[in-house]
Amino acid sequence: MRVQRAKGSGSRLEAAVGRAGAWLAAALLGLSLAGGAGARSVEDSAGRRVEVPDRVERVFAAGPPAAVLLYVLKPEALLGWPRALRPEERPFIAPAARDLPETGRLTGRGGEANLEVVLKLKPDLVVDFGSVRDTYVSLADRVQEQTGIPYILIDGRFENTAAALRLFGKILGVEERAEKLAAYAEAAFAEVDAVLAEVPEAERPKVYLGRGTDGLESGVEGSINTESIERAGGRNVIATAGGQRGLVRVSPEQLLTSDPDIVVTWDETFYRNAWNDPLWRGMEAVQNNEVFLSPSLPFGWIDRPPSLNRLIGLRWLAGIFYQDRLQHDLPAMTREFYSLFYQVDLSDEDLAALLPWLSGNPQ
Repeated sequence: MRVQRAKGSGSRLEAAVGRAGAWLAAALLGLSLAGGAGARSVEDSAGRRVEVPDRVERVFAAGPPAAVLLYVLKPEALLGWPRALRPEERPFIAPAARDLPETGRLTGRGGEANLEVVLKLKPDLVVDFGSVRDTYVSLADRVQEQTGIPYILIDGRFENTAAALRLFGKILGVEERAEKLAAYAEAAFAEVDAVLAEVPEAERPKVYLGRGTDGLESGVEGSINTESIERAGGRNVIATAGGQRGLVRVSPEQLLTSDPDIVVTWDETFYRNAWNDPLWRGMEAVQNNEVFLSPSLPFGWIDRPPSLNRLIGLRWLAGIFYQDRLQHDLPAMTREFYSLFYQVDLSDEDLAALLPWLSGNPQ
């Protein structure tokens, strides 16, 4: 996540609060603390002690990862999506949450600290799911101080998934559901670990993540964009160099030199063109039909956003990387995950839209 800040003496955050008016902030403070004894102290992932209501019914998600976490745990508490759902995403979300408004985001790329919107929605608390570095602690403290709305930070590292579910589930009062989802997460990681324990690092497949319509954008090793690929046992061929972090442009020469065993992408245009593109069709991965299109509805299986949606991607990727050791009934696995996490039962038509390549590659 990245906080967008205005240059100069004041921040967008402070300006937004000023425009909203002190009376509205004070009114919301009164609502959030109403009942006195109805509040409790919790500790978030950053070690902050935050007073939250005993009953949390209305929650503002600071960004897309938090929205997914909240929707999965307690969809009725979600006040809106940071970006309104697109038509193709709607069938994969429970009906009650499909028409929620677009609320914007407080953190992340393109974030606008529009606290007027937050104040008008009158949430019981704000939640962010991702980094808990000092930058985000400072933002959380400032929002909380200026609005009176409790602001919770949940550690969004992939390895912390089960703990995040249990922590936020307790805050939301849905411990039983949180435990069920956390158990799934732990089982998914354990399944992958059992395979990786038998495969030396040098024998693991070299993997390239191709982003964009030309496939020449990727994430460097250790980036959040490739975290699920690396956790599934793939060796990212785009190594960190020269202090590069996150997403980078990859030259054709760099790509040919890296010679990946497997290419994965979530861009359908690139996936369809790779089989005939002169740059790609000569690569061993393409010739061996080792190019895979990641599902992306309603959320990506690799990232977009980096949230709980990556759990099914972890299992899918591990099954691709280690087909001789780990075999899944992909339709059944997909139906199970979508029912448990997204609370929708997939029809055959839904499954065909989600996994169109089950009938073969587009050559």
